[in-house]
Amino acid sequence: MKNVILVTGASSGIGKATAEQLIADGHIVYGAARRIDKMKDLELKGGHAIQMDVTNEAEVKACVDQIIKEQGRIDVLVNNAGYAVYGPVEQVSLDDARRQFEVNIFGLAAITKEVLPHMREKRSGKIINVSSMGGKIYTPFGAWYHGTKHALEGWSDCLRLELKPFGIDVVIIEPGIIKTEFMDVMYDPMVESAKNSPYSEMATKIASSSKEMYEKPGQSSPPTVIAEVISKAVKSQKPKIRYVAGKLAKPLMFMRKWFGDRIFDKGVMSQLK
Repeated sequence: MKNVILVTGASSGIGKATAEQLIADGHIVYGAARRIDKMKDLELKGGHAIQMDVTNEAEVKACVDQIIKEQGRIDVLVNNAGYAVYGPVEQVSLDDARRQFEVNIFGLAAITKEVLPHMREKRSGKIINVSSMGGKIYTPFGAWYHGTKHALEGWSDCLRLELKPFGIDVVIIEPGIIKTEFMDVMYDPMVESAKNSPYSEMATKIASSSKEMYEKPGQSSPPTVIAEVISKAVKSQKPKIRYVAGKLAKPLMFMRKWFGDRIFDKGVMSQLK
């Protein structure tokens, strides 16, 4: 079945890989992101590109209105747009923390709220929320990012129950370590935020060990791994509630769930020695 699909954050990483996969699957795909110039390749492959910042309510409404006008429906929404603010809680400004929630939670909620009336009218649809293994585990200096992903897990669970009577599925994707811009733009600001503070030594160690692991062959998964999982969820008549994929996601989430907090804490902190 050919679905009309909107993918947010489609200018790079998981979002772009997902849009490309869904276009290849034969769907009508709209990619939305702030950097429309980064989505020209999607258009060349048969997709559509819309410039949209999820924190701009007017742009969110205009995006959905355009798709409804052109296609008459939206069958699937892939909420992928997001980023990470890393740094000590004491050092990260509340403005930066609020911006993190504005994009990762409230922006996601805004586009979802705009799409839902159209799905309810059709009594069908899928909301696919790209969370993270970070929605189930935690790391030092990731309080604000993990806070958004933990919130997204609970928010999605509540939404799933609310939408069940209307035939709308809510699916949560929990990626592990994925080779995207995510890591490149995260660690330098983290070190900078901790500079000349009691946390500077820890921040340097975290950045060093994380970059070493991230750049080591085989220690991260390509974004296509997540794109294939999302494609599977779109195709499924009865999709899973959660899909876990990508390097280290399953073992770290297993360790966190079954070994308890203290063992998980020791495992995380052992990487800083």
